Amino acid sequence: MKQIKSLKLKNCGAVPPLDISNMNNLNLIIGENGTGKTFVLKAMYTAIRSAENYKRGNDIRTFDDILIDRLRWTYQVEKINEIVNRNSESPLEFDMLVDDKTIQFSVTKKTTVKFSSLKYTGDECKGNSVFIPSKEIISLINVILKSRDFDKSFGYDDTYYELAKALSITSSDNGQKYKDVCAKIAKIMGGKVEFDSKTKSWLFIKNGKKKGTKLSINITSEGIKKLAIISRLLEGGYIDENSIIFIDEIESSLHPKAISDLLDIIEFLAYDLGLQVFITSHSYFVIKKLHLIALKRKLPLPCISLTSDGAKYYDMSNGMPDNSIIDESIRLYEEEVSEVLG
Repeated sequence: MKQIKSLKLKNCGAVPPLDISNMNNLNLIIGENGTGKTFVLKAMYTAIRSAENYKRGNDIRTFDDILIDRLRWTYQVEKINEIVNRNSESPLEFDMLVDDKTIQFSVTKKTTVKFSSLKYTGDECKGNSVFIPSKEIISLINVILKSRDFDKSFGYDDTYYELAKALSITSSDNGQKYKDVCAKIAKIMGGKVEFDSKTKSWLFIKNGKKKGTKLSINITSEGIKKLAIISRLLEGGYIDENSIIFIDEIESSLHPKAISDLLDIIEFLAYDLGLQVFITSHSYFVIKKLHLIALKRKLPLPCISLTSDGAKYYDMSNGMPDNSIIDESIRLYEEEVSEVLG
């Protein structure tokens, strides 16, 4: 099982300088809009997927070519220097340690199609890491694949494209180990999502009084689609013990109870099955639930809080982090008390 051990990031978009060395099985990134949560998540994902595809099968591309291609399609830029912080004259610097493998690269404002410097100390890197965006994509799979495979145009970045391909993989023996987890997800959804090979469409098979009722995925809720994505990746065998899971805004389209249930599943994947998971969130419910998980497990749970003033680091097992999400919750409560008591 592989893990990202540390990350150093400097002059990357609007992201404040990062130097994180205490990563664990389950990690949280929080911050207000525009502070770079998704940017950081995509940077890690792009680097790890480049390593996973380097020398895979008959692919003879250099690591440089793979990483540059992924950066362009993930950040949807014509030239890679577009991801450098516009307000800094210093280069973008990326340094990530994956087990004993180092991925380092730098990009200057003058860089267009090549790195200023690049270092990758690894060779074969097994596994299929996955990025789950805040929006569901099951109902858009065909559109996403067409825009990339046929039109070759920007629109859906690499995270959407790779996820669309991953969801198209049929079940395998590898997915059997996650059978119980998938059953828990089905219980939360009140059914399961399947692909109908005859009609080439996704269907939601509903439980309950009308058990077995089939509904088009297009008329089901966003929350069900999001839960179905995780279940499908596990069931299809795309995710294995060497996968790292990145989930952007995990609370998106989910009721607080469903958020809590989903985080129970994420907890199981991270701590009982040993997968590494990175989550971004705006939600008080997510922060509170992860704090409770850290207390229960008595294990460190790193939280990186991004602000316009920089990055702060917390261990959720030691308490709730200081952040504007909690501050706003307290402010609204105090406003309510003031209105009621006059």
